[in-house]
Amino acid sequence: MSNTGSKLWYFENVDLFSILCPTKTPSMSEKHPMTKYGKDEYIYFPEEPSKHVFMIASGRVKIGGQTDDGKEMLHAILGEGEVFGELALTGEDKRKDFAQAMDSNTQICPMTIEDLEELMIENKTLSLKLYKLIGLRYRKLERKLESLVFKDARSRIIEFLKDMAEERGQKVGFEMMIKNHLTHKDIASLTGTSRQTVTTILNELKEKNIINFDRRRILIRDMEQLK
Repeated sequence: MSNTGSKLWYFENVDLFSILCPTKTPSMSEKHPMTKYGKDEYIYFPEEPSKHVFMIASGRVKIGGQTDDGKEMLHAILGEGEVFGELALTGEDKRKDFAQAMDSNTQICPMTIEDLEELMIENKTLSLKLYKLIGLRYRKLERKLESLVFKDARSRIIEFLKDMAEERGQKVGFEMMIKNHLTHKDIASLTGTSRQTVTTILNELKEKNIINFDRRRILIRDMEQLK
């Protein structure tokens, strides 16, 4: 995936947030007021009707589902400026996953499918970017499922770091800097590993001077060595 194409995931990089958040559009602000959620509060559940697409104004949201044996499977952790619930645009009648706020005072901008489709008709660039977003996320989910089946824990964690660098990394000289809002526990959930394994692998990469990290960022010093 090219770095340019991957930027379609993030509203702050493609300037979609100002277009899509109804609070930025006076004619829609009364119709679609911003909604606040507390930590661990659900935004929607599986089997609920798919009538809205949501934009994150602040906080984080996790998207997940359940396996046949009732275990939670985490699909994504999204932050400020990102969209979710977008499968409603593809004809999804009922939600197949859940969306849950991860932070207190998480603020969400909802928009009905009808209003969003109207905007898409008026703005072809917006329409193209949203459908590319859907395609990118679908391919990413397919790759994640293949990784869970065929790759070991270390490979999954390293591939996750590579994906983060490609999707949201910023070049700093010869290095790649990723603004990070994920804990080791979050990364473990997203890669199907354990928190201890994530910590061990990250520390190993740090000792080899391939990466450096703190609570706010991950710095990949050498993408080639990481690969």
